[in-house]
Amino acid sequence: MPILSELLLVLLFSAVALFLCHKLRIPPIIGYLVTGLLLGPSALAMITQGEMVDTLANIGVILLMFSVGLEFSLGELARMGMRVVLGMVVQMGFTILAVAGVLAAFGVAPGTGIFFGFLIGASSTAIILKSLQEAAQMEAPHGRLSVSISVSQDMVMIMMVLLTPLLAGSAEGDVLGDMGMLLLTAVLTIAGTVVAARYIAPAILMQVARTRDRELFLFVIVILCFAVAWLVSAVGLSLALGAFLAGLIVSESEFSHQALGNILPFKDLFSSIFFVSIGMLLDIAVFTSQPLLVLSIALAIIVGKSVLAGVAVRLLRYPLRTAVLAGVALIPIGEFSFILSLAGLQAGLLGRGDYQVFLAASIFSMAATPVLIALAPRFADRLGRAANRRTESNTPSTIAEEHGMLIIGYGLNGSNLARAARRAGIPYQVVEMNPSTVRREAKAGVNIMFGDATQDAVLHSAGIGSARVVVIAISDAAATERITARARVLNGTASIIVRTRFVSEVERLRAAGADEVIPEEFETALEIFTRALRRFLLPRRDIDRMVEELRSGGYDALREHAPMPVPTLAIPEYDITAVEVEEHSPAVGRSLRELELRPRYSVTVLGQRHGGTVHGAPDPDRPLRAGELLILLGTPEDITSAASELFESTGD
Repeated sequence: MPILSELLLVLLFSAVALFLCHKLRIPPIIGYLVTGLLLGPSALAMITQGEMVDTLANIGVILLMFSVGLEFSLGELARMGMRVVLGMVVQMGFTILAVAGVLAAFGVAPGTGIFFGFLIGASSTAIILKSLQEAAQMEAPHGRLSVSISVSQDMVMIMMVLLTPLLAGSAEGDVLGDMGMLLLTAVLTIAGTVVAARYIAPAILMQVARTRDRELFLFVIVILCFAVAWLVSAVGLSLALGAFLAGLIVSESEFSHQALGNILPFKDLFSSIFFVSIGMLLDIAVFTSQPLLVLSIALAIIVGKSVLAGVAVRLLRYPLRTAVLAGVALIPIGEFSFILSLAGLQAGLLGRGDYQVFLAASIFSMAATPVLIALAPRFADRLGRAANRRTESNTPSTIAEEHGMLIIGYGLNGSNLARAARRAGIPYQVVEMNPSTVRREAKAGVNIMFGDATQDAVLHSAGIGSARVVVIAISDAAATERITARARVLNGTASIIVRTRFVSEVERLRAAGADEVIPEEFETALEIFTRALRRFLLPRRDIDRMVEELRSGGYDALREHAPMPVPTLAIPEYDITAVEVEEHSPAVGRSLRELELRPRYSVTVLGQRHGGTVHGAPDPDRPLRAGELLILLGTPEDITSAASELFESTGD
């Protein structure tokens, strides 16, 4: 079977490439692209069934975009909506004007220049997402902004396919009418997504979840993903956009995390095949015959696109650091550009040689993106320091100096901390990078200011010099380390408390100057462990002492093979359980004294709830009524025996 043998080749070469990338510390995307280049028709020519690879690649894109949609929400997109659309329009507009202007200087026709501007302006959501995840920047403001902008570009690129014949001078029919219908279709599709996310999907998934059948749940999730992607593509939009909308539909339900866990293993496998398929498109002879031209165009794309995208983000009043990082993230040429380039090839806007040069330069930009994203935070920090030196000279503090607490980031943790500070009467100041959040919360009376806390001038303005406590609660790991270091330099006496998602960052953040580093996954483990130990009736004092020892030891005891200071006073054979006196049960109308729970079942009554009140010392002679709750102490077996014989309904 040739299809099976070729699939085996793709997987085998991909596994070898992934292993080598891991050893050489190279981003996996580069290995996948090189694998496709080697297997393709221009090198070893080991793959002849291109349709099979294309099909698997489409599956990879669908699953990848579905997972992106799962990690977003309609509410979040609504909050970012106009800013994202405006950012996309400005970024694409700048790129189109710049590319068309440069090509016009070389005598290229305006229509062709505009067409190339669209090709270069679009960005690859798949590569952006994977690169940001590998660099632990997906949850940072620039991560979500760049992914949102790249997703919104799909709609423009779809319309551009209709405009291609018009630019080539060979348009037939009503192009503007077709674009209007496509826009109406898009609006109706998005409206249908909102309705499905609010009403249809949660109801379906609830019924499926009640069966507790994992296989059925996986089947329904996959069916939903591919069905929505197919329906959206059937009305003229892209498969990738349809898969993203499917993810948004599921993200609005309480089952989004389970769905993401089921999809992730398949997503990684099939998305790797997608990158291999991109590499197979390239003719390796382009590199050997015109290497300087390819590298020059690729460098121009990387530099020009990152600068133009960064300027567009900066014009939206995002901080300099966010603009720099988002500009770098938006470098890779988009998947839809390859589809559009084929349309341009057919319309005569591109020659075969131009197509291959564009393809080679695009793949080069794709391969460079993961490396550039990983290096971008250092460049942004240096740029920020240079900007600080220009603006920091005796910058007066615009905030009163009596603050007790400086909070960096107004996400879930930051907002809860600010609320607690207000109730406790502790002076505080919040620094937040999302301008919409700042405007909304400032109107609500929150002491919040807009700014990039990696810049010293912003920290000075926020009153860093007089803060007693500095809490850093943002999702950008690189920015967190930078802020921690600068906060320690600017205030040597403040207590700096840092929240991080990653255990690997704990020691680095301590070295940067943090007094306490709280990794989310270990704190979650501690909370679960604490509640579990309480079920074994350990004294609260001993549990609190154990938790304090774990925290003071840097969570080392929670790491693999490390000893854990667990108290030995547990009473594992006993449990405390609330039991309801059911209607028509033998206990109704009888008193606790009559039931003889202790002598007959070795069960002790610790409390009783009736009439909406909990009584710690139950009346032993008062007859029990249906609906009352008894709090029982005993072994699980004894409690189960007493409950089944005395408190469960007999059905009479």
